[in-house]
Amino acid sequence: MNASLLMTLPELVLAAGAIALMLVSAWGGQGSTRLVSWASVAVLIGAGLALLGPASKGGAAFEGLYRADAFAAYAKVLIYVASAVAILIAPRFFAQGRGDDLRPEYPVLILLSAAGMGMMVSAGDLLTLYVGLELQSLAAYVLASFMRRDTRSAEAGLKYFVLGALASGILLYGISLVYGFSGTTLFSSIATAYGAGHSLGLTFGLVFVFAGLAFKMSAVPFHMWTPDVYEGAPTPVTTFFASAPKVAAVALAVRVAIEAMGPATDQWRQIVIFASLASIIFGAVAAIGQTNVKRLLAYSSINNVGFLLVGLAAGTQEGVASVLFYLTVYVVMTLGSFVVVLQMKDAEGEPVETLASLAGLSRARPGLALAMAIFMFSLAGIPPLLGFNAKLAVFTAAVNAGLYPLAVVGFVASVIGAYYYLRVIKVMYFDEPAEAYSGRATPVESAVIAVSAVFVSPVGWLLLAPLGVATMFAAKALF
Repeated sequence: MNASLLMTLPELVLAAGAIALMLVSAWGGQGSTRLVSWASVAVLIGAGLALLGPASKGGAAFEGLYRADAFAAYAKVLIYVASAVAILIAPRFFAQGRGDDLRPEYPVLILLSAAGMGMMVSAGDLLTLYVGLELQSLAAYVLASFMRRDTRSAEAGLKYFVLGALASGILLYGISLVYGFSGTTLFSSIATAYGAGHSLGLTFGLVFVFAGLAFKMSAVPFHMWTPDVYEGAPTPVTTFFASAPKVAAVALAVRVAIEAMGPATDQWRQIVIFASLASIIFGAVAAIGQTNVKRLLAYSSINNVGFLLVGLAAGTQEGVASVLFYLTVYVVMTLGSFVVVLQMKDAEGEPVETLASLAGLSRARPGLALAMAIFMFSLAGIPPLLGFNAKLAVFTAAVNAGLYPLAVVGFVASVIGAYYYLRVIKVMYFDEPAEAYSGRATPVESAVIAVSAVFVSPVGWLLLAPLGVATMFAAKALF
């Protein structure tokens, strides 16, 4: 029991921290917001430090219900970083005098969501998977509708909740089929059942499980919630949704595919290839006509999930490593892009989200425009930025696995996506200037933008070797 508790220490730290800070916020009220926010970041750092022990190499805990390995630890580091950024960038956004001030519940909800995401990426059993996923989702529903007086935020929360409940039902049905035809919920035993021979019930279970996970990743055709929720949710919450939960959902899908359903690779690969190509093509085409920057970045996230699934489709250690590397670069690009969106405010300090408002940004705020250009070029996969290396990694893994048509179609479709990224740059640098943005970035926001831009710039090539070693080591834990 003690060994198992040590392996789950990151989640214990997050859960205990969230409960303690919830009590602080209850007693301290609105005045405790700043204290709770910084304490939440400290809790996330503590959870990250807890990964240095058995939590990253302990193996199976609680008789296989929980997996403490390098793969989970790598994903958790990305989750904790994204969660901390979402907490740190929130105060200035909510300080707009619109009656929806930042409340201490915000960082507590992010901590609870992070605890759920930790359970997701460490799941070794279908029940652990579901408990972690629902803990993350329930906190996310509240975060989406956090601005109670804002109609769009309330609508985003309602849409997310209704469609999330549907996806949970689909996932539960798949779990019940897998359990019914395999007689177990443990991933290792499920793999044995899939390896024993073909079963129509197990195949249907696989389909429904992947359908439920596709919703959490916002992969086509289960993407319908993404643009509306990203647009309606407060921008710091959207920043969180586009990064941390995306990492958790993709890492969970990888673990389920490789550990639980590895012997059925030929069956789930067809689903993953379809979702991959559909997400790449639809995400690129649908983004072309967008005039709202947050909706454009929502379709960009759908497009990027498609590329992540190319690496998963390979079903190899190299493929899993490429997914982790792509996730790392994607999280950095996404955090940087959304923090730039946070700077988009009119003369009254109200947020503006239209693409047209970026016009002439290169003259009014050249540093901000340069950072945004770097993020857009990197998202488009243009060398020598790190986004190119990420796309190259997943396509190389697909080619080495013999999936030549997938790699070719995905590569060609990526050209479509380059159009709307380049359009953002064209608006910033070549269109007639719009009204200049008010205010300046806080030191935290400036640091996030600067570090993210440097990371994905050619300077980031210095990190390619250590990142390559770390991702391969993490991927090896699943095989």
